[in-house]
This record gives sequence, structure tokens and C-alpha cells, in this order.
Amino acid sequence: MIGLLHRRILVPVSVALGLGVSPAMAQIGGQQTFSFLNLPPGAKTAALGGVNVSVRDADPTMLLSNPALLNAEMDGRLALSFVDYLADIKQSTLAYAFKPKEVDAGRRWGATLSYLNYGELIMRDPANNVLGTFSVNEYAAGLTYAYVQGPFTLAGTGKLAVSGISGNHSVGLLADVGAVFKHPEQDFTVGLAVKNAGYQLKPYAGAGREPMPLDVQLGATIKPEHMPLRFSITAHNLQRLDIVYLDPNQRGQLDENGEQVKKKKTLGDKVARHFAVGGELLLGKSLNVRLGYNHLQRRELRLDNAAGGAGISFGVMLRISQFQLDYTRAGLHASGAANYFTVARNLNSLFVKTQ
Repeated sequence: MIGLLHRRILVPVSVALGLGVSPAMAQIGGQQTFSFLNLPPGAKTAALGGVNVSVRDADPTMLLSNPALLNAEMDGRLALSFVDYLADIKQSTLAYAFKPKEVDAGRRWGATLSYLNYGELIMRDPANNVLGTFSVNEYAAGLTYAYVQGPFTLAGTGKLAVSGISGNHSVGLLADVGAVFKHPEQDFTVGLAVKNAGYQLKPYAGAGREPMPLDVQLGATIKPEHMPLRFSITAHNLQRLDIVYLDPNQRGQLDENGEQVKKKKTLGDKVARHFAVGGELLLGKSLNVRLGYNHLQRRELRLDNAAGGAGISFGVMLRISQFQLDYTRAGLHASGAANYFTVARNLNSLFVKTQ
């Protein structure tokens, strides 16, 4: 029964959120587990379209987007992120980057912890009688190692993921591997990440093992010289060419003969659903404005007659004293959006001042 609840409750909830969850979630339904691992980890990623593997700066939450984004600007920085999704669903993320003193300058570490809580859900029997309530939550802990060689950064993250529903748990062991090329003279980076490759160590009771939410992503970020703008484009789910989902039960429009004309897949739509784009307006070192668009989310989460803000996100970054504050509002559906809050600070400078 637990396995059935997992498919009938967790999967629809995740899909309804639009979460950027596995962006192909609506197509592959409940065939993957631990899909929460593909959620945007912080306000910055969410503002740039929900996926990004190439923005290289001081935000340690970007480790969850691509482990190879770990760099010297993150050293000693701690970031806390909170997401208010629809209903009572909440997500929290912690990320910390550090470099031990005895390690050479080209090597560093990062640690991450993510927690997703779906709130209290009502449990019913097959006759729809209320049996009580139960909780659903998922979390993952990761350790990242990165090595820099010239303009290239190579990195990997090992992750332990746990999903729990009504006292029953599933456990998975996963890994992310990534690479980043940073142009030595220009503000231009290219990133590649293979995310969530792994194995379900322990499936839910009554359910067989399920595949991991594998996602291969490739992206680039460029800031034109003498312009206060930074652009990013990211391709996701490259391991699967066709991620278009057409509901076979959806009624099509009627032609002049009164027969249904159902939607068909097009090459342009197949290609566009793999891409997310984002831009940043750099208004000095203390203020950035961001905007993003995810075509897959836009297509999957729109209503028949309205799209609302689905797939569109905007955010702002503000530095106050030693703190960096990020906020993003990401459209999930015509009926609502998610709010992302991230705060980061360099703990090294805090300890130095204390001493």
C-alpha cells in the first residue's frame, strides 16, 4: 500500500509543482525516484530558468547545479536557502564551501544538505474513508571535491538520498560529475554536468527498484565586454532526445467534419523543451536583477487556455554588509508560483573579526 501511495500522491504532487523537478517528469511519470534532486537548489538557479551549469561566482548553492562550479570565491561561504512551494510544501537547502589549509590552491571541498517536506497528508482506504494523516519528506546529503587545472575545473559529488512516506523509507546512493571551462581572458564559461547517476539501495516496501533521475546538462554563460549583462543558456535532459508529453486522454479540437484533431509533436517543440535561458542585469557589485525562461515548464504546466507565469522566473540579488540576499519568484502554474529565499555569508571573515 505504501508503494501505491508513493506513486499516487508523491508523483502527482511533484508534477503539479512544476518544480523543475526532473524537467521531464511529466512525461516519464512515476518511473523515476528521488526526482526532488533536480529541484533548483537556490534562488539564483531558480531565477535563471531552473537549470544552470555554467554561472561561476561565490554562491555555494550552485554546487548542486554543477559540482565543478566550486571555486575560490566560495571558500568559507555558507548559504541557506528556503523555498515556499504550493500548499504546505517547503524545501530547505544548506551549502558550504571550504579549502583546508594543508590542501593546495587548486583543490577544495563543499558540503550540501537538502530537505523537502510535503506537509501533512490525509490517508484514505480504498473506499475513500479517512484513516488519519501521515507525513512525507525527502532529504539528501552530499560531499563535493573539485580540482582545478588551468582553465578547467573537474569535480564530483557523492550523495546519499532518503525518501520517507508514512514511516516507510527508500534509500539511494548517487553521484554528480561535472566540468567547467573558464576562458582565461574573457568572462565566458562552459559547463557540463551528469547529475544523479546512481542506484536505489533500498526501495519502498512492496515496490521494485526504480531508476534514478539522471540528467545530462550542458550550458554556457557569457558577459559581453563593457556591458552590464550576463547571459546563460542551458540544455538539459540530453540523455533523452524526446521529452515531449502529449496526454492521450486529452480531447482535441473538432474539424469541419466534427472529428477530433489531436496535437502532434513537432521538431521545433522537441528541441526547445531541452533549453532554459537566463539573464542578469549587473547594477554594480551589490545589486543584480535576474530573469529566466524554461520552455519545458511553460509547455507542461500551462492550462489549455492560459499559461500564466508558468516557466518564467525573475529575481534580485542584494548585498548588505557581509551578507548576500537572493530572492526569486518562479512561475509554476497559472494558479501560483514558488518563492525562493537564499542568504549567504563568508564565515572566514566572521571568525577573523571575532578573534
